[in-house]
Amino acid sequence: MKLDGKVALVTGSSQGIGQAIAVHLAQEGADIVIDYRSHPDGAHETLGKVEAVGRNGYVVQADLGVVRDVQKLVAEGIQHFGKLDILVNNGGVDGKNADFWDITEADYDTVLNINLKGTFFTTQAFVKHLIETKRTGKIINISSTHEEMAFPHFTSYCASKGGVKMMMRNLAVELGPLGITINNIAPGAIETPINAKLLNDPIKLKSLTQNIPLGRLGTPEDIAPMVAFLASPAANYVTGATFYVDGGLIRNYHEQ
Repeated sequence: MKLDGKVALVTGSSQGIGQAIAVHLAQEGADIVIDYRSHPDGAHETLGKVEAVGRNGYVVQADLGVVRDVQKLVAEGIQHFGKLDILVNNGGVDGKNADFWDITEADYDTVLNINLKGTFFTTQAFVKHLIETKRTGKIINISSTHEEMAFPHFTSYCASKGGVKMMMRNLAVELGPLGITINNIAPGAIETPINAKLLNDPIKLKSLTQNIPLGRLGTPEDIAPMVAFLASPAANYVTGATFYVDGGLIRNYHEQ
């Protein structure tokens, strides 16, 4: 297995993509710090799946939009397992579907605080741990095709993911001399609970899948193997890049 002896923290791992990543990394040999904000049952479901493949898990509740929470999340993971080797910044929200001129400060803060500020300060706490313990490590951000591709009526979301893109590029340069790699994975349209409304609307679903060259939505299990690759020694010379896992959507998208 690629990740024997490693410990990975996966934010937002109580459901969807995060849960699939946590389980897949466990299958590759890693122990997992499981983070949730408001779905404890899902987090313990993830824990059960991690333990079912013979690895250890530890559940921590944290609001990624609150700096003291993310610092506690990292600290508790370290305290429980003795170290962290891999950080997967997966937790995030889409925000409100609304015209730009109707977005409130509260709407904006919800999205930017979780998607960008949370990613920034979780990464900072993880990097401080690596520096203090004089070790290298891997950071993988679950971004979105919308770090690059326009998404009308979701401007705050696009701004947050664009920020994650530039944060990753900048940190690749700043952290490279420390032996710490950082990369983004940009999923396209994925079958997750957050997309339940879309999945139950045949007209909108057909319109979207017609834009995807592979002709289908992705699944969380399509994302997880790329995370495992970037977390593994096979990707030791890979940093500062975004990997699109979107069925070709970004190359063929046409706003309806």
